Parts: sequence; C-alpha cells; structure tokens
Amino acid sequence: MGYKIVVCAKQVPDTREISGDAMKADGTLNRSALPAIFNPEDKNALEMALELRDRYGGKVTVITMGPPRAAEILRESLEMGADDVVLLTDRGFAVADTLATSYTIGRAVERTGGADIILCGRQAIDGDTAQIGPQLAGRLGIGQATYVTEVLDLADRTARVKRMIQGGFEVLECRLPLLMTVPDQANEPRPPRAKLIMKYKRARAPWELASQVDPDGGLPEDDLARKLGEIEYALAQKDLLIHEWDGQAIAADMERTGYDGSPTRVMKIEPAVLKKTEHKRVEPTEQGLAELIHELAEDHVLG
Repeated sequence: MGYKIVVCAKQVPDTREISGDAMKADGTLNRSALPAIFNPEDKNALEMALELRDRYGGKVTVITMGPPRAAEILRESLEMGADDVVLLTDRGFAVADTLATSYTIGRAVERTGGADIILCGRQAIDGDTAQIGPQLAGRLGIGQATYVTEVLDLADRTARVKRMIQGGFEVLECRLPLLMTVPDQANEPRPPRAKLIMKYKRARAPWELASQVDPDGGLPEDDLARKLGEIEYALAQKDLLIHEWDGQAIAADMERTGYDGSPTRVMKIEPAVLKKTEHKRVEPTEQGLAELIHELAEDHVLG
C-alpha cells in the first residue's frame, strides 16, 4: 500500500545575488530583482521523500505556494521523481507571512486527502525563520520532528528517526501522521533523470498555457476557454498537467491568507553599512608569510 508523502517546497530568490535593488521601501523583498531557485533544503526534503517511497512504497506529492512562475520548481520535482505536483497560486495568497502561509498549505494538504508524512526543508533562504514546518504541524494537529537527518525505520504506523541536536544526535519514535523538517546535512539530492527531463519538460500549469495560447490577450473569452480546455485535457491524458489551485479550490478563508491573514508587519528598516576597518597587506612571499605567522602567534591566534 505504501505511504502518502507530501513535500512542501518553495521557489526563493537567490539571496547570493542580493543587491541594492533587492528591498522595497515597505521592507518586502523585490523578488523580480533576483533570480529564482528551488529552496536548497526543500530539495533535501524531496530527496528524503523519494528515498522513503523507494524503500516502503507510496506516492510523493510536492506542493508549492507562490506566483505562477513557481511552476518551474514543480517541473524540477517531477524530473527528480515526484509522482504529483500542486501549484497554489492566487493574488489573495500574496505577501503572506509564515502564519498565513502555513494556513494556506494546510488547506491544500487537506484537499489532497491528508498525508502520512509531510516533509519540509528546515528553512527557506529568503526568510530563515524555520517556522513553516512547526506551524503547519500545529495547524494540522499532527506530531513533528525537526532537524531530521535520517529515517531509520518505518513500520506499524511508527517512524524511528535520527535528528540533530546541539553536540550530537538523538533518536525518536514518532507515530504517524508526522511532519519532519530536513536540514542540508541529511542527504545529497539526486540530479534530475534524463528520461524524466524529456517527459516533463512539456508539463505545464494552466496559467502557462494561457500565456502561450493568447500572449496578447486578444482572444474572446469563450474561444480562449475552449482552446485551453482542449490543451489541458490532452496534457492531463499524458500526466503532464500541473495542478493549479486557488483559494476557492482549497476552500480557504481568504481573510486568513496573504496580507490580510498576516499579523507580521515591518515597522522599520535600517540599512546595514559595512565599514572598512584596519587592515594589513601581506606580500605573497616566503618572508611575508613568515611575518604573518609570527604576528598571529604573538596575538595567540595560532597556538
């Protein structure tokens, strides 16, 4: 029979490319100014999900919430081996904090029929809050284990997991359903498989089809709907249609999503000014290196 496994993934701005244009005046991130990538630790979570499916059987579904372009990481998930993917996109989901995000994702998990195991990356690199996983577990009323690096055993609706703690590891036994957060130390995510790349490079979400069929927005609404329906049906027959859900599809209370459902507010922004302090140039010669080592030893930097 296997297990129903859900992975929560996020497309994030590559914070390695932060520049002066990356922040808006209201304190929110200008995502269009940065390249978008698959959140690194969410890939570790997906890898753990795929390993569990391969060992114990079941189905892996990846859910992401974001703007329409977030479908890119869902294609990547399929190319890595995910069985199904869901794009949560709605203007009403925008500018959500962790509380509103966990509510929306929770509604989506419930729409899928629930899960035996939910896996999230430890944290996203654009926020570093590490709150979504625990908040989602609380929202769904299920147990959680954080910083899980390995699932040692899974039997009789009980998971035995190894998790990182300060100074070492501990082993927990947890009843299913269970949410786990996964750090990057857990595994090395597999690369996309060539066969799956060839298949799923044609996978599309409905919004992508609309932009392809009517890029200028000039088609009559009825004609557009008819053409989209035909294409979506053909893609669905080949398992190439990415599920796209809005607030109505997951029966969400829109006052609990997006900006309206987010109690977090940015009250003040202060730029971080990096100032150059005293420095010393070391010549790349044997004498220069010898003098540096002597100075470091005198300062007890080197023992």
